[in-house]
Amino acid sequence: MKWRGREGSSNIEDGRRSYSGGGGFRPTGGFKISGFGLIIVAVIYLIMGGNPLDMLTGGAPTASSYQPSAADEEKMQFLSVVLKDTEDVWKKIFEENGLTYKEPVMHIFHGAVKSACGVQSAQAGPFYCPGDQKLYMDLDFFDELSKNLGAKGDFAIAYVVAHEVGHHVQNMLGIMREQQSKRRTLSENEYNKISVAIELQADYLAGVFARWEDEAGYLEKGDLMEAINATSAVGDDTLQKKYQGAVVPDSFTHGTAEQRERWFKRGYEAGDLSQGDTFSVPYDEL
Repeated sequence: MKWRGREGSSNIEDGRRSYSGGGGFRPTGGFKISGFGLIIVAVIYLIMGGNPLDMLTGGAPTASSYQPSAADEEKMQFLSVVLKDTEDVWKKIFEENGLTYKEPVMHIFHGAVKSACGVQSAQAGPFYCPGDQKLYMDLDFFDELSKNLGAKGDFAIAYVVAHEVGHHVQNMLGIMREQQSKRRTLSENEYNKISVAIELQADYLAGVFARWEDEAGYLEKGDLMEAINATSAVGDDTLQKKYQGAVVPDSFTHGTAEQRERWFKRGYEAGDLSQGDTFSVPYDEL
């Protein structure tokens, strides 16, 4: 991705030294939603029969004293440019649809973080909190995605950011609130299906972003494949097989590798919001 020397976002919070640990607290606004996090923690939780979306409270590990490296500062600059690109893309798309886009904030943390959705460990990866309209990212996830999950390249990380921004777009459009309200009346298995639709739509929106980046001339050879490989790497079936040795379809909350790749590609091909209604598609056809 062509990002060096380009303008970054002003909506970056550096909280890498601000959290010193402590006990958990109750969420004050909305549930955490993430397309990647829950990668290690969720798989373990699934083995125990739980829904990862329920992991909203409780204690978190204490963050150690942190000294940023030159590599970390470069990662910060990269994330800032990607976030700025998402701001530009979604501002234009919202304007085309007669809407106003409110930019989210990206909070960079190390080890653990407190948000409006509760205390979260970095082990669960990046997430979006509707309650404070912020994206949360630990820079160590760069290595997690590349080394442990096999999704290499800078545009793999850009896809992660675009997916989490996709959740913000859903929040701005009222989709998050509408779907969350159904949780009170649905069984866990039925709500898991809603969760899958939410995540696949965020993948679609990430694909829309990728299309705009490509048309702007920011993508390099291989970038799209980096994003596509990342969608496959974080499929529920891929992760469950990798970490627990078996696939349990009823516990899926994010979609299979094939589904995630397909909806990302669909968003890229459309380049707009027109083909992204995952909620009107029967679950077995998603």
